Amino acid sequence: MVAKRVRDHLPLKLNAHWEVSKSGEDALREINLNTAGSMNSEQTSFLTADEESRASVDLEETEKYPEIFQTLKESFLKAFKVMDRDLRTHASIDCFCSGTTAVTLVKQGPHIVIGNVGDSRAVLGTRDKENSLIAVQLTVDLKPNLPAEAERIRKYKGRVFALKDEPEVARVWLPNSNAPGLAMARAFGDFCLKDFGLISVPEISYWHVSEKDEFIVLATDGIWDVLSNKEVVDIVASCRARTSAARALVETAVRAWRYKYPTSKVDDCAVVCLFFDSTSNNLSTVSNANAKVQPVSMDQVENENEKDNNINVLTSVDRSGTVGSGKVVPGGNEDLDLDVDVDLDCSKEEEMNSEIGTDWSALEGVSRVNTLFNLPRFDPGK
Repeated sequence: MVAKRVRDHLPLKLNAHWEVSKSGEDALREINLNTAGSMNSEQTSFLTADEESRASVDLEETEKYPEIFQTLKESFLKAFKVMDRDLRTHASIDCFCSGTTAVTLVKQGPHIVIGNVGDSRAVLGTRDKENSLIAVQLTVDLKPNLPAEAERIRKYKGRVFALKDEPEVARVWLPNSNAPGLAMARAFGDFCLKDFGLISVPEISYWHVSEKDEFIVLATDGIWDVLSNKEVVDIVASCRARTSAARALVETAVRAWRYKYPTSKVDDCAVVCLFFDSTSNNLSTVSNANAKVQPVSMDQVENENEKDNNINVLTSVDRSGTVGSGKVVPGGNEDLDLDVDVDLDCSKEEEMNSEIGTDWSALEGVSRVNTLFNLPRFDPGK
């Protein structure tokens, strides 16, 4: 699966490029992009991104952000590029019409740098001047309806429009075919669209942690489609045990999907909750990557909520099931906290139907509905 490979390999690639950047070596120098022949939108965007990443001459950015931001920005850009290239050349993963988003966070002391591709999202739970809990969105959902994203896609002959029966959802289409209808403007994989404006270049953002900041939630669009930022931070804050926060959020989202869209399939729901203080259980996640955790599947979540047809989004969650706790530290670097949340891909039917109790990640158990193939099409020009 695309999402599983990104989840397992992107942190290692990011850590490796960061170590190279810190040491000043160039052992992982990228191949020269100025080769003969035309470049697609992905290559052109990386040229632009690489130029921006070397913006030591950009005094405004240098003065605005700490030095670690520039170092990590370069590492993010290189790691995401290598990750996408790895997917393209992988022998056993078909990424032509299959892909994933990724929202990736690195915490170094009080500094947080986030790399985002697609429509997953990072939201901060913090306190305002009145000590009330508020939500601060740290990333932008990179969807095709954003003017800059749509302009790039159309520049490379891709098309952006919405179906008549879902006018609020802009999708990316091939120039001469009403397919595949991807509902995001950036993604790993999905190589059928990489010549037509889809890119995997991350948008990089920065946050300095203050004493009022409590936690960050990384989640896929299945969460944000049915819950607001404020609802999400309230649910996480209401959990009695931090290790159950991610599971409680997924369970609430599943109930919200059933309530709001009773005839639709539940979209992908993956969550990582990172808490900032020094208590031992400072990470809650639905994924069991690298960790000695109890895996949770969407089948388990749905079975547990089968009898609960009513949604009560903001009530306190009294569940004891542990989703997972621990700190993901790629490369053995004890000073680096790195979390990755990826979209879910279910190109293999059998992986969706895994038996309960099998040691598998929640990433392998939820359907991906960002790409449409069988819905009726229409020509926006007619």
